[in-house]
Amino acid sequence: MIIQQTLNALSLGSMYALIAIGYTMVYGVLRLINFAHGDIMMVGAFSAFVTYSVSGSFSLAVLVAIFVASITGILTYKIAYKPLLDKDAPKISLLITAIGVSFFLENLFNMLFGGIPKAFNYPKFFDKLIHIFGAVTPLSSIIIFVVTFIVLLVVLWFLNKTKYGIAIKAIAFDMNTVKLMGINVDFLIILVFIIGSALASLGGIFYAISYPSIDPLMGVLVGLKAFAAAVLGGIGSVSGAAIGGFILGFSEIFVVAFFPDMAGYKDAIAFFFLILVLLFKPTGIMGIDFERSRF
Repeated sequence: MIIQQTLNALSLGSMYALIAIGYTMVYGVLRLINFAHGDIMMVGAFSAFVTYSVSGSFSLAVLVAIFVASITGILTYKIAYKPLLDKDAPKISLLITAIGVSFFLENLFNMLFGGIPKAFNYPKFFDKLIHIFGAVTPLSSIIIFVVTFIVLLVVLWFLNKTKYGIAIKAIAFDMNTVKLMGINVDFLIILVFIIGSALASLGGIFYAISYPSIDPLMGVLVGLKAFAAAVLGGIGSVSGAAIGGFILGFSEIFVVAFFPDMAGYKDAIAFFFLILVLLFKPTGIMGIDFERSRF
């Protein structure tokens, strides 16, 4: 049973990690909690749903989902956040705007697709059962974990080894100084939103495969849990966000497995951890002062 539940936890934690990485990157650059991030995940899932229904190509559906989610992230920044940043608006104004963008996307997709959950179709090879040391898990669980691990390595390599990644880290450290050096800060912020939105869309697709139903509000609770994962791991840290995602995934799965009577409270676990972290270790598990060092 331990192996079975571990495989389930790795799958769930991977989805939280993918979404949490986007949260933490945007915060690292703008000091902004983008509460619309969970709804960008929903946009990616619906884009994949429509594309696969029309074309029958799952690969094309994934590419379209990433593209549409990335465009949504760019528009969110350019229309909702950038005008406020240019005017040096208070952070509370940005936070309220993020919540407004979240409500807008939810209601837009509710109008386009209705509030009734839709069955998410996907290639049946994802349901192929894999036997590991006596435990049985669908192939999708293995794919989700492998993709998340590869994505984490690629993002860390990009941030630490490429010119654009190092520039993004510089912006996170001191944006005004970077501007004085002639670096196009606006382009790099857009790049951060593209990366975060693309990862959120992947998380949305994997979530829809694991729980084959989508609706316009699917990103609300998942997005909040991913935010809790980012804070738990250390907001502003990519690796910390991934660690936080896996901790939440393991906690939810194992609490339900060993304490079935608490199954109704599994969604509260993420926020319980969030409160504990904020009370006793506000910098998160990574334990770094992210006002001085990010990513």
